[in-house]
Amino acid sequence: MAAATSGEDPTGAPGAASQPDQQPQQAPASPPLPARHTAVTPGLRASRFQEVLNSSLSHTLGKISWDNFASCYPTIAAQSPAVLRAVQKQMVDRLGALCKKEFDSVLQGRNVVAKLNELESLVGEAERRRDDAGVVGSEAPIPPHMLPADQILAAHLAPHLAQQQSQLNAKLQTVQAHNAKLFNDIQKQRAEMQSLMGLLQKIFEDIDGANSQMDDIVDDLAKETRTVETEMANP
Repeated sequence: MAAATSGEDPTGAPGAASQPDQQPQQAPASPPLPARHTAVTPGLRASRFQEVLNSSLSHTLGKISWDNFASCYPTIAAQSPAVLRAVQKQMVDRLGALCKKEFDSVLQGRNVVAKLNELESLVGEAERRRDDAGVVGSEAPIPPHMLPADQILAAHLAPHLAQQQSQLNAKLQTVQAHNAKLFNDIQKQRAEMQSLMGLLQKIFEDIDGANSQMDDIVDDLAKETRTVETEMANP
């Protein structure tokens, strides 16, 4: 019996319990992402994820039950059950606290709640768009990997083409405004040319009228000149 007692020393139980204490304290392989300093209220998926996490942890810790723990140390369980129960309870509580602390650190570091809320928003937006598009519930949408190549290419090029189209539209509007200004300038120049042509036409008419009047005067002067010359030639 002494040999059995020495093999199941109660001090060995806390030593076994100290092993889980050292395991979570090891440095992680990669540092977690910095947490956002914003309060995030868990949504439906985040709350369900937390429930599943707590349920899984409770189920795992449930494996360290009194019956299972006592079967590992039957002598101590028979001679000092209170001590063994205290050790078992301390181990379960300590391991559960460390696991919850580690899980909370991962949730905060990876920003899991915010990302799950974002996923929930995306799913809700997708459902709303599907309802707005009038898609019948019996008609399942085509999975992306089943779409033809031209549609996938068009979907990827659509944002780039839309940006290029907006830039071309802006350039087209600038050119149209410049052309409109040039057209107005040409119209003004044509109006000035028409005004000048009308003025020149009026001047030409005045010159023609003056010439017609000069013709009559020139004829009379020529007759008088010839008469004078004749009289001077025959004194």
